Amino acid sequence: MSPAPAYTVVVPTIGRPCLAECLRALAGAVGHPPHEVVVVDDRPAPDGGLPLEAAGVLLDRVRTLRTGGRGPAAARNAGWRTVRTPWTVFLDDDVQVLPDWSERLAEDLRDAAEEVGGVQGRLEVPLPPDRRPTDWERGTKGLENAAWATADMAYRTAALTRVGGFDERFPRAFREDADLALRVERAGWTLRRGTRTTRHPVRPAHWWASLPAQRGNADDVLMSRLHGRDWWARAQAPRGRLPRHLAVTGAALASAVCALAGRRRAATACAALWTLGTAEFALARILPGPRSGREIAGMLGTSVLIPPLAVRHWLAGLVRHRTAAPLGGTE
Repeated sequence: MSPAPAYTVVVPTIGRPCLAECLRALAGAVGHPPHEVVVVDDRPAPDGGLPLEAAGVLLDRVRTLRTGGRGPAAARNAGWRTVRTPWTVFLDDDVQVLPDWSERLAEDLRDAAEEVGGVQGRLEVPLPPDRRPTDWERGTKGLENAAWATADMAYRTAALTRVGGFDERFPRAFREDADLALRVERAGWTLRRGTRTTRHPVRPAHWWASLPAQRGNADDVLMSRLHGRDWWARAQAPRGRLPRHLAVTGAALASAVCALAGRRRAATACAALWTLGTAEFALARILPGPRSGREIAGMLGTSVLIPPLAVRHWLAGLVRHRTAAPLGGTE
């Protein structure tokens, strides 16, 4: 059996406590340790050190960089551009590799044919066994089916070099991994799923966490500009509810305009459409969940606010990315 290729792990972080568990789990994975672990500190204003001692037996292989709050795409770029091994493995700071992860990674990399530019790890999102999952927990569970998520994604360093790494116009941990995957495939590489498994716990979140998440609608605009309107299918990404959010928000605006114009019947009809659309959205989020008082209240409140927020960020994305050139060179 040929030896497994060397790899370097790159972990971007904003100093969350979960980084310690990530490093501890990585140190506990035996069989084929990383050549280096590059921890990229992306805190805008670092206050104290990072829990690097959790790396245990790998501590002498840990190297840190600072990027000053430029976002996960820039942090990963800073990390992989210092890598000198054939493979770069990206891990998020909120995941925990399993004990056999490095052995299975060795198999994944050894089995990768020359045309394979990336091998994705399998994500496992544990949910509470004694109740139905919340809306936030179900959203995190969806990562198990996400294609090419950099929560655990190995890329040939040569492939990253060829495409230039991550596009730093994606400021959040959203779509930057899908964009990279499509560009790697466009450059002639193939991507596949590996056999290793990584645990992705559901991190704590406030009941309003779904509201700032709507900023991702602007990133979807950039994806469409770069990759065409069929990027959803090629990136194996769910379409989301933006068309319905547009309709619901349009009904609310039309109701207000008709009311100001004195057209009461039209205003009432549009208000009814808004109410039905909002109720459908809220029920779609409430019924699969635990249906506790807190969860229901949170879903009702955010279901009213999400559609106009989604539309607002989508429109902002249209303006912000209006000059982004398609990768094919044509509209």
